[in-house]
Amino acid sequence: MELNIEPDIGIPMPDKNVGIENFKERAQAATNTAEYLGLDAEPTEQDLAVAEVLAYALAEDEVKAQKQIAKKVHNLQPATYVAVNAILKEFAIKVVDNAQQIRLVVTNKLLLETSNPDPRVRIRALELLGKITDVGLFTERSEVTITHRSKEELVVSLREKIQRLRASQDVIDVDIDRTLGLTEEAADVQPD
Repeated sequence: MELNIEPDIGIPMPDKNVGIENFKERAQAATNTAEYLGLDAEPTEQDLAVAEVLAYALAEDEVKAQKQIAKKVHNLQPATYVAVNAILKEFAIKVVDNAQQIRLVVTNKLLLETSNPDPRVRIRALELLGKITDVGLFTERSEVTITHRSKEELVVSLREKIQRLRASQDVIDVDIDRTLGLTEEAADVQPD
């Protein structure tokens, strides 16, 4: 069987660098393509090592890593892309934009742990679920009572305590009013 192919003249060839510039997007596209084509993209130890280095570089300085990766991108195996994509999906902090999403992820993980075969893990997961603010089942609360007292009440209370201390111990005689700043002399000496 003969196949006649006629090229379309006048259509420019794309530049070498045309395509996906962002490595994260490239990894996602490669993963989608591998899945669509049904490729066995099970990463080897070497693929996992390369993926770990790439993901770590992206986490440290994304712009710098993008430039370094762009030089090596054509030599990467599909399994490496799949591994990098999995790492980025699992650990990318930017995926979780706010505290509510983090709370939802943690809650869902704890719910999964409630069916763990180890009873210690189940109990701990249930305990942590109970401590969630929205549930508040095991929330430990402490009350702080603030008693407001007038200046006169405080002075009387301090005088009584000092008198009790004097009676129980040998204390040098102290002018309480002056020490507390209640006399005019003490008021002149004290800084503002």
